[in-house]
Amino acid sequence: MSQGIVSDMTATIRNRRTIRDFNGEPMKEETVVELLQDAAWAPFHSAKEPWRFILFMEEGRRTFAEAVMLAYSKEEVEKWGEKMMHQYCELMQAHLLIVIEADPRQKQFEDAFSAAAAFIQNLQLLAWERKVGVVWKTNDYNWHPKFLQAVGVKQGERVVGTLHLGYFNDNKVPRPKMRTPIRELLTVHHE
Repeated sequence: MSQGIVSDMTATIRNRRTIRDFNGEPMKEETVVELLQDAAWAPFHSAKEPWRFILFMEEGRRTFAEAVMLAYSKEEVEKWGEKMMHQYCELMQAHLLIVIEADPRQKQFEDAFSAAAAFIQNLQLLAWERKVGVVWKTNDYNWHPKFLQAVGVKQGERVVGTLHLGYFNDNKVPRPKMRTPIRELLTVHHE
């Protein structure tokens, strides 16, 4: 029985892809909440979970898209604005910010950042099992003061990632990127 569980987990890890081509099928808020609840079992070192979340769905997607455009130059808005509004407001069904405290103590910050990254990976794998695609963005707007203010990131917080979620068509799943054989990356000490 445990072999079957391992095989299912391995398959999910190996088959998961970053999805950028969403089909626009509506998603329920409860779906995202369930994913968050299960992903919250990621490990963390602090006394409490180091993350918080900001979710944009339905008409809130427009608020998110407009906040992104605040970080763009006039030329970028002219070039990408219409396409971005279509993707962000029609095809993608949710925009989720994973936020942590920007602790000035390096160890505490790295612990929180690492925990949030583990949380994101959990969420991506859980979403994949439900046929929900995710793209994890670390674009420049995640640091832009106008964007941060518009989306409700508080002073002293840092965005670990912006996740775009939505359903996708199986025939639009990207091919896997090859991985370096582990033996080429592994240093082993036996003594």
